[in-house]
Amino acid sequence: MPAPARAPDNWTLVFACWLLASISALGSLFFSDVMGHLPCVLCWYQRVCMYPLVLILPAGLFPYDTNIVRYALPLSLLGLGTAVFHLLLVAGFIPDSIKPCVQGIPCTEVQIAWFGFVTIPLLSALSFLVISALLLLAHIRSPK
Repeated sequence: MPAPARAPDNWTLVFACWLLASISALGSLFFSDVMGHLPCVLCWYQRVCMYPLVLILPAGLFPYDTNIVRYALPLSLLGLGTAVFHLLLVAGFIPDSIKPCVQGIPCTEVQIAWFGFVTIPLLSALSFLVISALLLLAHIRSPK
């Protein structure tokens, strides 16, 4: 039977989550403030889930608190769900009748398409997915 993971191993996982959340938050600010791409309603909801992670995650690192997953994972999963919904909306799988963006910037507008398929909602979904996976791994590896 393998020995339980040491706290430094889980600390590294949570630190990686914080690093990714920080890069994602700075990236969203870069897209809107530097490049001039105004965020739609769903982008704002995803920001509401990502920005607090930048503050919550380091609070659980110094000193390391195994309960940090309880605080950060719900935000990450909520952001992931919103990002997946946004991806489905952009792909056309969500009907027009339930689109949340009725005023302002349309949620289906593709402002960036790197390599023809990498969009802002995809970047957000990948960030939330990796953060959620790392937090779950830290939770599973934490001593009970």
